[in-house]
Amino acid sequence: DPPTDTPAAKPKTSPKAIKFLFGGLAGMGATVFVQPLDLVKNRMQLSGQGTKAREYKTSFHALFSILKNEGVGGIYTGLSAGLLRQATYTTTRLGIYTILFEKMTGEDGRPPNFFLKALIGMTAGATGAFVGTPAEVALIRMTADGRLPPDQRRGYSNVFNALARITREEGVATLWRGCVPTMARAVVVNAAQLASYSQSKQALLDSGYFGDDILCHFCASMISGLVTTAASMPVDIVKTRIQNMRMIDGKPEYKNSLEVLVRVVGSEGFFSLWKGFTPYYARLGPHTVLTFIFLEQMNRLYKTYVLDR
Repeated sequence: DPPTDTPAAKPKTSPKAIKFLFGGLAGMGATVFVQPLDLVKNRMQLSGQGTKAREYKTSFHALFSILKNEGVGGIYTGLSAGLLRQATYTTTRLGIYTILFEKMTGEDGRPPNFFLKALIGMTAGATGAFVGTPAEVALIRMTADGRLPPDQRRGYSNVFNALARITREEGVATLWRGCVPTMARAVVVNAAQLASYSQSKQALLDSGYFGDDILCHFCASMISGLVTTAASMPVDIVKTRIQNMRMIDGKPEYKNSLEVLVRVVGSEGFFSLWKGFTPYYARLGPHTVLTFIFLEQMNRLYKTYVLDR
């Protein structure tokens, strides 16, 4: 998380709006690199729907078959939706986290305790997820499109076209379809990430092999990513299936989240709840690291060209 407490010696700090802007932009920059992984994850979660048959054997098989059938452009399908999702979700989440964090900081400048921090993270995550749901629905549908026969494709040209058509064809409420599992996933992710990150960082430092440096942060991030991925994937597959579902004879494919879980486990096996684990995990690590790298660079440039002038 971006540092919110600056020592008194540095009175010059970037205004809040700039912090949120940079946070959103950093997330968008990272998305450009990991979008193909997101695409693979969504395809894997939708593959073999209702059957034990696997459309893709592994993530690499998925990636290669997408490249073969849809070209290099194919692996960037839905990039505009991925970017809008970062712009809405990340910015809202950072904003709310920062505001609540400051509200809960004691008069003496003591930051909130771990429990409060987790609560703030979960609240910020859930709110961000609600704001980001329309972009998420567009993203899931755009990344799912290429696996359908041409006559069934939705064929959205970009995220704004997708949002406009979903509103026109299926009503504005469809934009928030699956917002409950989306928010649930955000809560699980934020709780798991915070807890496992600080625990693994502490464990690494206690081992005596690590100092409090980038390497330690990177390893802690990767361990935390593993825990977070394992915890949030079952909620994520529910979200993906609900947001991609169609109406069949005027009735939705799934009534609610529970039905998705029951049907996935029943017809595809218990472990299919973790379909797309590899790309999901592979996306989480680099996305976090890249976001921080972009954030550092933007802060550095801002400091050089704006604050220190």
